[in-house]
Amino acid sequence: MKLLSPAISSLARLRLWRIDGWRNNPIDSQREVLQDLVTSAQYTEFGRKYNFSQLFNLRTFKQAVPIHEYDDLKPYIQRIMNGEQNILWNTPIHWFAKSSGTTSDKSKFIPVSDESLEDCHYKAAKDVLTLYYNFNPDSDLLTGKGLVIGGSHTVHQINEETHYGDLSAVLLQNSPFWGHWIRTPELSIALMDEWETKIEKLAQNTISENVTSISGVPTWTMVLFRRILEMTGKKTMKEVWPDLELYIHGGVSFVPYREPFKKLIGKDIHYLEMYNASEGFFAAQDTPGEDGMLLFTDHGIFMEFMPIEEYGKPSPQTIGLQDVEMGKNYALVISTNGGLWRYLIGDTIQFTSLQPYRIRVSGRVKHYINAFGEEIIVDNTDQAVAVACQRTGAVVNDYTAAPLYFGDASNGAHEWLIEFEKQPDSISHFIRELDSALQAANSDYEAKRYKNIALREPVVHSLPKGIFSEWLKSRGKLGGQHKVPRLSNERQYIEEILALNR
Repeated sequence: MKLLSPAISSLARLRLWRIDGWRNNPIDSQREVLQDLVTSAQYTEFGRKYNFSQLFNLRTFKQAVPIHEYDDLKPYIQRIMNGEQNILWNTPIHWFAKSSGTTSDKSKFIPVSDESLEDCHYKAAKDVLTLYYNFNPDSDLLTGKGLVIGGSHTVHQINEETHYGDLSAVLLQNSPFWGHWIRTPELSIALMDEWETKIEKLAQNTISENVTSISGVPTWTMVLFRRILEMTGKKTMKEVWPDLELYIHGGVSFVPYREPFKKLIGKDIHYLEMYNASEGFFAAQDTPGEDGMLLFTDHGIFMEFMPIEEYGKPSPQTIGLQDVEMGKNYALVISTNGGLWRYLIGDTIQFTSLQPYRIRVSGRVKHYINAFGEEIIVDNTDQAVAVACQRTGAVVNDYTAAPLYFGDASNGAHEWLIEFEKQPDSISHFIRELDSALQAANSDYEAKRYKNIALREPVVHSLPKGIFSEWLKSRGKLGGQHKVPRLSNERQYIEEILALNR
């Protein structure tokens, strides 16, 4: 099989000229995407309501169409789920990606058109493969199998023609037949709903495979690794899968997981971050070691960028690619070939490069702590946890934090719940390093911590292993794309988890 590597590499790189076309002309590509979207949807119910046939440029598009959150589009989506068509998009919608989110108990059902699949998700996946082979021409990636750790929801039928599942389930069900040859495990295991049994089945069915790549959420990947090592008696995953060369991750920051992964795998491999959500495939790393992911500008999604201070205003303003700045937080607003129009996805991003446009996900518009004017975002806390681990020898599996409000005899603080894989040399040392790193990362937090005037030192609880999984299970959100919310400006999550630990 390894004799095929040069041929595969050559075929993959044939696509590179297409990528260079939109990578070198991103603003023109985005203009064409918007024109195609509006033209395609002009005779839909939504398009007629907002007079799409008379929208000839971005200015008139923004004037005509308001920014939507999920609840604004939900009535349209529900009608499509009930069997109506030509509502938000001009081709039939037969699939919905169920996205639970992390800030609401309600499920979101994102329409997935044929164009969403072919011109966004699958096209982007091919581009990622091309970019990988461009920098790794001797790769043996496709001579083995890719282990997919995702899809915690089975596919459900809404009516005779329409189904829903989580994104990975939708993609797996619709992937071309040859895609199943290079993937493991078999579909029946990949789509299992009960996560604890699924981990056991994944371990049993992949131990003997030649796994060359893995994609999945870091926390569940680590759980699988440990189970496989327990079953085999091996010390590292290198002994189980000697040809493993790539781990693809996304959804949460990989910063806190990098060191644990190195130890579990036992060798240096490539790591590739992707920004792929139910709503679309937005970006992926194009250069090894580069800070940020290349923004995909020719994949059926038109993007606007809302400065975070605009969020919550009656008429929030957005800007285009030509006006973005490095290092500034923007809420991502998208219009897609699945029928989402000026949709606030809920993620915040920062640009790390403007030539080409590269981004990183910095957090969520509702995942932050700003109880005392400190404006802490997930990017700050992920970096601080990584620094504290490095300086204290700790390894963190998961964490969440929330404000601890002023009491009669004390001022405010941030309360942290941390599940350690490896305890720090001293919890007080860990707290000091965490606090110091947060102050270095966020000047507002630093100002509030000055002489403990507004904020005192963080309060950190070390929780037993498995407590976060127990909490997710209690909420019916164990496995797959479900994640512990890193930050919350309210205390609901933290109180629920503390209650389980009493």
